[in-house]
Order: sequence, then C-alpha cells, then structure tokens
Amino acid sequence: MLFGRPKLHSVGVIVAVAAAAATVRFLWLRLPRSLSRKSFSTRNPPSSCGSTTGSSMPTLLVLCGKYLEENELAHSLKSKWMTLKNFGQEENEEVRVLLCSEMDSSHQLNFQIQLYMKALSASNFGRFLIWSPRISSTQDLVSQKFCDIPIGSACVADVQFKGRGRVKNVWDSPVGCLLFSFSLQMEDGRKLPLLQYVACLAMTEAIKEACHAKGLPELEVRIKWPNDLYLNGLKVGGILCTSTYRSKKFDVCVGIGLNVDNEKPTTCLNVALQELSSVSHQLTREDILAAFFNKFEEFFEVFLNKGFQDLEEMYYRTWLHSGQKVVIEEKHDGQSADVSVTVQGLTSSGYLLATDEDNKSYELHPDGNSFDFFKGLVRRKLG
Repeated sequence: MLFGRPKLHSVGVIVAVAAAAATVRFLWLRLPRSLSRKSFSTRNPPSSCGSTTGSSMPTLLVLCGKYLEENELAHSLKSKWMTLKNFGQEENEEVRVLLCSEMDSSHQLNFQIQLYMKALSASNFGRFLIWSPRISSTQDLVSQKFCDIPIGSACVADVQFKGRGRVKNVWDSPVGCLLFSFSLQMEDGRKLPLLQYVACLAMTEAIKEACHAKGLPELEVRIKWPNDLYLNGLKVGGILCTSTYRSKKFDVCVGIGLNVDNEKPTTCLNVALQELSSVSHQLTREDILAAFFNKFEEFFEVFLNKGFQDLEEMYYRTWLHSGQKVVIEEKHDGQSADVSVTVQGLTSSGYLLATDEDNKSYELHPDGNSFDFFKGLVRRKLG
C-alpha cells in the first residue's frame, strides 16, 4: 500500500446499482478535451470517413474474429444485421456489413485488424471485433447489440460523430484517436463503481507495455480521479461506463477515448514520444488496443476474485491525488465556510477518502453539478 488508510469507526457503503431491470448509468464520466466538440484539423484524414457531423454515406461495419468460432459468428451476424431496417444509428441511414475477409482494394481499411489480432493474447476480451471508419457511437452499438455479440466483444471506430460523455454531453471524436467500446458482465453490484478504476489502470499499464515492446521511452500517463487520463499535465483520455441490470447480472459497456496521434488542442501520445526520443517508431491504435485487452483481462480477473484492494497499490502509484489538499465549500445557516481536507485514497464504495486537520475521516462525493469534480465536492463524515 502506498499510504495507510485512517481508521474508520464505521463506513457506509454506497452502491450505484439497479434494484430491477432498469438502465443504470454509474460513475462520473467524460471523454478527453481533445475529443470534445471543438473543431480542429486532423492529419491525413481518410476519405472513407467523411464528415464528422453526418453525411449520406452508409455506415460500414466490418466483422472479424481471432479464431474460427468468432469468424463463424461473424458470418451469422452479417446475415442477421443486413436484414434490420432500424440498426440504431442515424434514422433511415444505410448500413453495410462486411466480413474482414471480404475487404479488398476498394475499401480503405485504416485499422489493421490482422496486426491487432496477432498482438492480442487475451482469451476473453477483444477476440470478436467490429470496426467502422465512421459511426455515431461505439458505445451505442455495443449497448444495442449486447445480446447479439459475445461477452468481451469490442467495437472500434476511426471517427465518432455522436460520441457520448458524462450526463448528456455529446462528443465528436475525430481521426487520430483510439475510440472503442467493449462488453462485459458482472454479478456483484457493489463492485460496479470501481470498474472504471480497473479500466483506467489497465490503459496506463497498456501504454507502458506498448512503449516497451517497440523500444520506446516509457510514457507516464496518470489517472485523474475518477476516470480521466493525463500526460504531462494535459488530458489525453477518458472512460465511460454504462450498465443494464438483466437476469440477475449487470450487462456493462465500457467506452474509452485516447488521443494517440492528434496533437490538437492539447497533446497526444506520439507527440510526447517525439519530444522524448529521436526514434521514428510510433505507437499505433492497434498496439494499444491489443495491449489494453491483454492487461484488462489480467486485472479484471483479479478484481472479480480478490477485489480492488489487490490492485490499489498499483493504482495509487498511477493516480495524481496522493496527499492532495482539497478545499470544500460548505454552507450552514446561509453562511459559507471553506474546509481543508487531504486526500488519502478511495473508500470501499469508490469515492475519495480524505481526512481533516483533526484526522477525522470523510468520504468526498461530487455534487453532480460541477464539470470539474474537484470544484464540486461534498463531504460525508465517516464514523
């Protein structure tokens, strides 16, 4: 453990779960600034992607599996999905579904699926892949087709034009970013709020692994609570998790956006690498996606079997908040007062654990209104 937790007299566990088969949006999420609705130029945008704000071009979905079982499923899904009138994308939008084996020189494949599959060693995640050059939202597709595709399936896109962020924020996600969503299932709803931390940690470790595999300098991507990824003080990524409770299980979709090769408006991984080394090699989306699923599968198994506590020490080495001072504005009888507390870690329910000058322990919650979580924290005394 990086630092000890203060003794808590009693801790109330807050669980973000559904009591019935209702859709649950849990955690507090937003995608990177570089994936927001700010318009900016992209380098060498592929012609097959079209506009990020909509066009008459059909949505192309390419289905691919790592092994025979997944490829047989791809064949059956192609037949099924091609007959659907409302696929859940743009209204009345044409959808084309192809198998990876059907791609030829007339199709511009900007994501090298075979390179990705070769680097993938995970047994349960990422083996069935849906790639699209341009889609409204990878998260929507995985959510809507959850029951059709195997658990652990992924959808990756070059461009999103209706990407989803926290609350009802809409995010346009341009070329140069790794944009993907994948599915998983969980039974223990008490662990759901902690899942985003597992995904964040897996991504930071995957980036290190990808750098090491190519002989590149290691990038120290850090976690800003609860779900943002930062590099050199600038935001480069973020996580979105949604969940539906059905048949005594939570069907979870995890969406991730990571700025790999688009330096506007902040920075990206490859620009940071160029500043560290003269090596011409760069990270690719394929490198990082395969490394992510390899790491996530390892961490997710630990998370399910032993809990998040077995990952905490590694998580605290990666996040930005150890010993951070936070000032909370509290109101009593119409009067405002600033209270200073120090972040110590996470509570069992996934919120921030902090102590005041008297060593009293508090759980810090977002107030639900502030875009920056650290500007809208509400404290609850523990014990």
